[in-house]
Amino acid sequence: MKHLILGLAASLMLTTAHAEPTATGDLGLVIERAKGSVLLVDQSDRAALARIEGLGDLSHASLVYSPDERFAYVFGRDGGLTKVDIVTRQIVNRVVQAGNAIGGAISDDGTLVAVSNYEPGGVRVFDADTLEMIADIPTDSKTIGLVDAPGRRFVFTMWDTGETWIANFAKGEPAITKIPDMGKNPYDALITANGRTYITGLFGEDGLTALDLWADTPEPIRVLPNYGRGQEEMPVYKMPHLEGWALTGREFVLPAVGHHEVLWVDADTLSETGRTKTHGQPVFAMARPDGRQVWVNFAHPLNDTIQVIDSVSKEITHEFKPGPAVLHMEFTPRGHEVWISVRDANKVMVYDTQTFEKLREIDADSPSGIFFTARAHKTGL
Repeated sequence: MKHLILGLAASLMLTTAHAEPTATGDLGLVIERAKGSVLLVDQSDRAALARIEGLGDLSHASLVYSPDERFAYVFGRDGGLTKVDIVTRQIVNRVVQAGNAIGGAISDDGTLVAVSNYEPGGVRVFDADTLEMIADIPTDSKTIGLVDAPGRRFVFTMWDTGETWIANFAKGEPAITKIPDMGKNPYDALITANGRTYITGLFGEDGLTALDLWADTPEPIRVLPNYGRGQEEMPVYKMPHLEGWALTGREFVLPAVGHHEVLWVDADTLSETGRTKTHGQPVFAMARPDGRQVWVNFAHPLNDTIQVIDSVSKEITHEFKPGPAVLHMEFTPRGHEVWISVRDANKVMVYDTQTFEKLREIDADSPSGIFFTARAHKTGL
């Protein structure tokens, strides 16, 4: 028996010695929208490792990660929900759950994946292990701004009816709280990193609307009621992405809708504290993780440019042109580098955020969203 135990121990040690574990904390995925593929990349090596294909229509695609940073759940525009194993570099499951989807979220415990749908509308929720649907929440509306909130909750908003719903899965079956009068045609939303404040941008009227999710009965709070497209109804070439809204210290930096500027808003009082004129209509205004800078890209036809704003002076301190159709930016977790997708150059470009030196170019096919695995540990991402 003693020899058997020693033999098993030796076998386990041998197995351990020969195993090649893969650390995923340095990895990320880049959406290749034209091919329906994702590119697995390594931050420290600034390199592409593998291409994983067969994910369907990835125009306007996004993804979330499992808490262990092994699995990515990719939300395709065609309603596809694809589970990708970034260790084995292959698709492990895929369902087409709707006709037209617009993003998703994963619950704080990593067990539920929710998808926001335009067609047939509503939200569908899936088991993160099996992708078996466990809840169908029809809303009779296109659903936007889906985020996770602490306590196994999902928060989302209706384009057509102007309501926000909170689906609470803490006790298994979802308990739905409906909050009316959020505003006309909400087009996107965000949740703050502490899970307290949910803000929707409005396309059908001026201003924005916030909810305090720590309140027993959240009520709509109007923000910047005199700001928006205005009476002239400024043309909008691309909707801003609110997930990119930045929090720098005590201020949000918000991309304006239809205007060439970003707005600064006090995070406590939700009152305006300033504006910065920009090169074009901002799409993403993203804070470096330390909050010292805000990087902004722009809508067509001015989408070859990036501006960097100092968060103390609120002034533009750097401007450059990475190339045609800059679609997305992603900071390394501590912010020493930023990765930028330049769609029409078929490149992902890596820049030093202190010196602005370009460090590397990585070939990618029509790249759009860049998602590092550090997102697995952040609420709302």
